[in-house]
Amino acid sequence: MTGELDRGGPGLRGCPVLINAAGTLTRLSGGPLAPGVLEAMVEADAVSIDMFEMQAHASRAIADATGAEAGLVTTGAAAGLLLGAAACLAGLDVGRMNRLPETDGPDEIVVARGHRNGYDHALRAAGARFVDVGFAEPLAGAGVRDTESWDYEAAITARTAALLYVARDRAEPPLPEVVEVARAHDVPVIVDAAAELPPQENLQRFVQDGADIVVFSGGKVLGGPAGTGLMAGRADLIASAALQMLDVDLRWDDWRPPPGFIDKARLRGLPRQGIGRACKVGKHEIAGLLAALGHFLAEGDDARHARWLETCRRIADGLAPQGRFIAELEGAERTTCVPRLVLHCDDAARAGALRQQMASHRPPVQTAFDPDRPHCVVINPVCIREVEIPVIVAAVSG
Repeated sequence: MTGELDRGGPGLRGCPVLINAAGTLTRLSGGPLAPGVLEAMVEADAVSIDMFEMQAHASRAIADATGAEAGLVTTGAAAGLLLGAAACLAGLDVGRMNRLPETDGPDEIVVARGHRNGYDHALRAAGARFVDVGFAEPLAGAGVRDTESWDYEAAITARTAALLYVARDRAEPPLPEVVEVARAHDVPVIVDAAAELPPQENLQRFVQDGADIVVFSGGKVLGGPAGTGLMAGRADLIASAALQMLDVDLRWDDWRPPPGFIDKARLRGLPRQGIGRACKVGKHEIAGLLAALGHFLAEGDDARHARWLETCRRIADGLAPQGRFIAELEGAERTTCVPRLVLHCDDAARAGALRQQMASHRPPVQTAFDPDRPHCVVINPVCIREVEIPVIVAAVSG
């Protein structure tokens, strides 16, 4: 392999490439496409489709996979957060849809301080204002208590449009407790689960826990096009999100939305092009994501884990014994996680030198960085192709 593409058409020729041993990071172009995705995208290219019908078709497939009432394909998880916030701010009120991001009703989203991150810009772009609650005191080293469910309840007012919950390992408080508070006040819960696959059961877990909107990335472990995501949740909120994203430039009498996807009788008219119009997703991406979702469900956690683990083992087996680091397989026994090959160095400086050595290889090899373990170099197998394994071994060996 070389550091530049030496094949393909003019759209790729001469573009520098790298080996992604860091995982499905957007800045490194996401994950590899699952089998069947390209074929599905080509199939979609051969026909013209009403995009309301296309999204209704996707909604049924997502509902089947997640157990939610409805679903929507978006242009990434961040677009799902924007559309989810817009749906909670406007509901099915067309006038409010047209005014976003200006609001004239409930516009506050309550969120734990420990759940705030740069991605919540997407919700604020819809017009939402955050109300932060609680403290992640264990993370700050200031105490033993994290945000608690009563923190949410104390912040809910007539201005509250939704609660936001960012799913991750050991997130506090547990989602069912947050949902219980939300139900008592008739407020929806948005769950950001962008990177919460695997395990496969998470496709249904957050809906089962009571979330009203759940957002996943489509271009990570699912294996869909990098610029896709999926939403699952309440039918009325999904309908609102769809109306604020899809092209609605047609006459009211000519519009016949698919039954079960959008209830025309609940609307006073069609909105103008909504705040989610910038999140437009095409038929090719929808078809590709649905193919990826089908493959993800068919493969299952065990087979996926075994495939990734084999990649880690082959890299580890290729590394000659040396004193610069100790190689360790992590997650080998947990089939619901992504296994990793971790190179433990003596200190952060040596780990940094090894990362730089690998990044300076031709082609460059990008690895994952664990801020809690700066003395380690982490190799994530999800995006590694078989032909790249010996290149990674060479980059580590120097």
